[in-house]
Amino acid sequence: METNLFTNSAAAAANNTNPLQNGANATQDMFTKLLVAQIKNQDPTDPAKPESFVQQLTQLSQTEALQNLANLTSSNASVLQSMQVLAMGAQVGSDVMANVDQVQLGDTKVKGEVVLGASSTKTTLVLTGVNGVEHNIELGSKSAGAVAFALDPTALGLPPGTYKMKVVTSTGEEPPVDISGRLNSVRLGAGGAIVLNVANVGEVSPAAITAFNGKAATTSTVAAAGATSSAQ
Repeated sequence: METNLFTNSAAAAANNTNPLQNGANATQDMFTKLLVAQIKNQDPTDPAKPESFVQQLTQLSQTEALQNLANLTSSNASVLQSMQVLAMGAQVGSDVMANVDQVQLGDTKVKGEVVLGASSTKTTLVLTGVNGVEHNIELGSKSAGAVAFALDPTALGLPPGTYKMKVVTSTGEEPPVDISGRLNSVRLGAGGAIVLNVANVGEVSPAAITAFNGKAATTSTVAAAGATSSAQ
């Protein structure tokens, strides 16, 4: 049997595993039991006025309406989350920019960018390895705006691993750092949170993504384009 995020949600609803729905049923049962107990134990010589029962039934209806609204909101949130996962999944393979405070270096170059709010006469990217050793990469004097950079681990003599990052400027500004990488996968993590796996970065939340730069052309696509051009 084929399953997906939507059929799983439907199955959970069919099995009545929604805690909000269970809470609504429990509230309704409690109201009913209290009302019956009140009717049974009232003083026959001084019975409660019908208006009081009507008021209680009205309160029960209002409570049920609020519970139903909460159930509907929860269901809509689940569907929206599933749609977000599907939308993100369609971007797998794209080059993205992620706002992060660490980078994973191997044997290939890694591109990044910082946005300066003011000109800096001395701009330094500081990488700190797991051993606590700092490596300063001088970016030089930069004007306000986007500043692109590239990290070449081989040229910089940096061994593979994960490095903390920060940018130090002459103005004291510490702008956030964006790292470029391929979106490798999308999954639902603990508690239903969406988790993205990005090359050169690792796992991040969708909020960390600052740009989608599209998918790089494959060799076969480039070859087909060249063949079409030659034919013309």
